[in-house]
Amino acid sequence: MHARIVVDRPGFRLDVALTAAPGEVVALLGPNGAGKTTALRALAGLVPFTEGHLRLDGTALERTPPEARPVGVVFQDYLLFPHLSALDNVAFGPRCQGATKAEARARAAAWLERMGLADHAGAKPRRLSGGQAQRVALARALAVRPRLLLLDEPLAALDARTRLEVRAGLRRHLADFEAVAVLVTHDPLDAMVLADRLVVVEHGRAVQEGTPSGIARRPRTDYIARLVGLNLYRGQADGHAVRLAAGPSVVTTEVLSGPVFVAFPPSAVTLFRDRPAGASARNLWRCEVAGLETHGDQIRADLTGELPLAADLTTVAAAELDLRPGAPVWATVKATQTHAYPA
Repeated sequence: MHARIVVDRPGFRLDVALTAAPGEVVALLGPNGAGKTTALRALAGLVPFTEGHLRLDGTALERTPPEARPVGVVFQDYLLFPHLSALDNVAFGPRCQGATKAEARARAAAWLERMGLADHAGAKPRRLSGGQAQRVALARALAVRPRLLLLDEPLAALDARTRLEVRAGLRRHLADFEAVAVLVTHDPLDAMVLADRLVVVEHGRAVQEGTPSGIARRPRTDYIARLVGLNLYRGQADGHAVRLAAGPSVVTTEVLSGPVFVAFPPSAVTLFRDRPAGASARNLWRCEVAGLETHGDQIRADLTGELPLAADLTTVAAAELDLRPGAPVWATVKATQTHAYPA
């Protein structure tokens, strides 16, 4: 697939280029309003291109009506036909493509078997769990043998426990899919688990693209840094020292020159109520606690001051430090726990 998707709307312009090889899963990741779903709907033919192109297997599709595109779509709320059984929901696509009723039902039964839903073939959507409905929707999309599979927040409607199970199953099905799959999500874990490559979209533009591990290691915007749980800063490097735009310097182990990013996880930050004497950390800043929140099994402290940052610590440590909004603290980070890379 080769695409450049340009869609103009009042006060908003989407302009994103996408490429994908057969068998590749590409995730569009970004905040609400970034343009991810608009891009997906444009690929499906549900939103017209203002400019750009869509070529799939060498065929131009940007002016092709939705029903004539070799595209399967799994919508966020699945959109199963409530009056049809699971079997007939899946058979609907093949029937529209000209298959006989028997052929369509045979193909649908094979897909339900593959999804582990053979025992639910006769069930109407209202009798299916969220995870079962998601798998029926996926089977319905795959039964038309698409060359492009589009998934719009396919796990968003599931509870946390079901989501874990269905995510693992969806990954297995996508691994077997021989054509191109494009996934839209705002959940970084869905993107990291399901996708081979991420395209991060903000304000209608692609701001970073790469493998999940590469993007997690080298975020280039505050949004991405927050997603992967890193403190991120931009500055000018001169050897081991990076002078940040925010004011202070950060000492790193890398030797660089020119514009760079510096990142470190909140877990790398150590807090003290008094200025530490003889601390081994090369980076030391005076801060103030702006807020505290539970983050997993730890407490995350939002700090302002010389360097705004997030710090993770145990509940016991937070209690011993008597942390509360407005409390002054000293924050240290070892140079070996920072990571600097060219901007």
